[in-house]
Amino acid sequence: MTFYPNERIGLFIDGANLYSTSKSLEFDIDYRKLLEEFRKLGRLVRANYYTALLETEDFTPLRPLVDWLDYNGFSLITKQAKEYSDETGRRRVKGNMDVEMTVDLVEAANYLDHIVLFTGDGDFRYAIAAVQRKGVRVTVASSLKASPPMVSDDLRRQADAFIDIMDLKDKIGRAPGSRPARPQNNNDGDED
Repeated sequence: MTFYPNERIGLFIDGANLYSTSKSLEFDIDYRKLLEEFRKLGRLVRANYYTALLETEDFTPLRPLVDWLDYNGFSLITKQAKEYSDETGRRRVKGNMDVEMTVDLVEAANYLDHIVLFTGDGDFRYAIAAVQRKGVRVTVASSLKASPPMVSDDLRRQADAFIDIMDLKDKIGRAPGSRPARPQNNNDGDED
């Protein structure tokens, strides 16, 4: 993976897709480490995280993550998920963020040099092509090492580069269910 020190980088994370990929690879993403890793590679300008939330429940397991991301350097793009019953009567939840991500990708091509797209969804192939026509390099981050592979072949071929999430495990991962270390407080004894 090639990054240049002064290039303006943007991360665009399909939250549901990255979650599924990391679960398949049997590790959790440490989002603090993820930001740190990409800050080392260039000028990180944007880190967008996209997810749909089911607001009808009192508590969703996604809420603590969403709150943490919102306060720690990520721009959170959410929408309300739709709940429905399928033909067998099973409860289903739908919350596709593809349109939001596509619009943001195309707009970001005006101020970024390199976009890292965390998804394996082949529907983004044409959006990547549009961004590339504006001169922006696109790296797709997903996994071929997951079982089954989590990235569309068309998406991988369209991208300028591909990063397998499994290859980043030592840099951005943590054991499933473990909590990241609490940051040191440098406020001279004053706690927030």
